[in-house]
Amino acid sequence: MRTIKAELITAENFAPFGAFYNMSSPDGYALCGELHSFYPDRVTADSNHRIGFSPITVKKPERMIITQQEYHTTTWEMILPLDDDMILHVAPASAGKVVTEHAKAFIVPKNTLVKMNAAIWHLAPLPASKEMLTAMIILPECTYANDCTVVDLAEDEQFEIIK
Repeated sequence: MRTIKAELITAENFAPFGAFYNMSSPDGYALCGELHSFYPDRVTADSNHRIGFSPITVKKPERMIITQQEYHTTTWEMILPLDDDMILHVAPASAGKVVTEHAKAFIVPKNTLVKMNAAIWHLAPLPASKEMLTAMIILPECTYANDCTVVDLAEDEQFEIIK
């Protein structure tokens, strides 16, 4: 089975898949008042539908063997790890063809909002350290019912993520 080493997410290595921003350590230009500093538009997304904010909990597996992936044909997805760093696996958009030979895995610090572009292969984030990760999934409402293709990977397409 192929293994993928999870690497710390950077702007350069994640650029083909989307964008991210550490919400707990804002930097750059801010709009400031007497008591606040507001850092506008650090991650943006368009939607013609209402946006859903949905918590997810994920147990830490004994081994991070990826046997399924999903993609959303026309919809971006955001994930915000709340109580642990997360491991996020992705593969490039491929018109529905499984391309796990191009998969990558990233270590995303907690409180870092990740936006994956439409059609990027992924699945649930995995806890980096804790036994259970709680994260926020942000998607246009009902994407999971209207624009979600989940694929069971053939044995030769599966891969293991190592830290």
